[in-house]
Amino acid sequence: MTTPDNSQPPQYTPPPAPEPGSAYGTSAAPAYGSGAPAYGASGQAPSGPVPGKTLGIVALIVAFFFNLIGLILGIVALVQSRKAGVRNLPAVWAIIIGALSIVIGLIVVFAFVIPAVTFGVEAAQACQAANFAGTVVVRGVEVDCASIDG
Repeated sequence: MTTPDNSQPPQYTPPPAPEPGSAYGTSAAPAYGSGAPAYGASGQAPSGPVPGKTLGIVALIVAFFFNLIGLILGIVALVQSRKAGVRNLPAVWAIIIGALSIVIGLIVVFAFVIPAVTFGVEAAQACQAANFAGTVVVRGVEVDCASIDG
């Protein structure tokens, strides 16, 4: 192609290749195993084992039977997953179930178990004072002392 003054346009010449060993000869592309996640064509991270996922599932199961242990395992699993930058829903549920179970357990103990035990102790003391004969009234409830072994 020529220009209106019949001269040739300048031709593009690529830059010279860098010499091996020079500062410009190094590649800017990351090396394999550099720690950066490799993404596929779909743009999603490769699937593999998620740190803390198995422990989160175990914590969720354990939280139903042993609340405090499930709570602790759930926290450990969540910390492991957060360090890896992934979500761990079983660990979150283990923490929720473990904490709620502990709170509900404490409410039951303070609302029902402790009053029942103290009522039994007061009934035993009242029957002992009555030499385990007849009936006594404790907190407005009549208790038969014959049913309490002395």
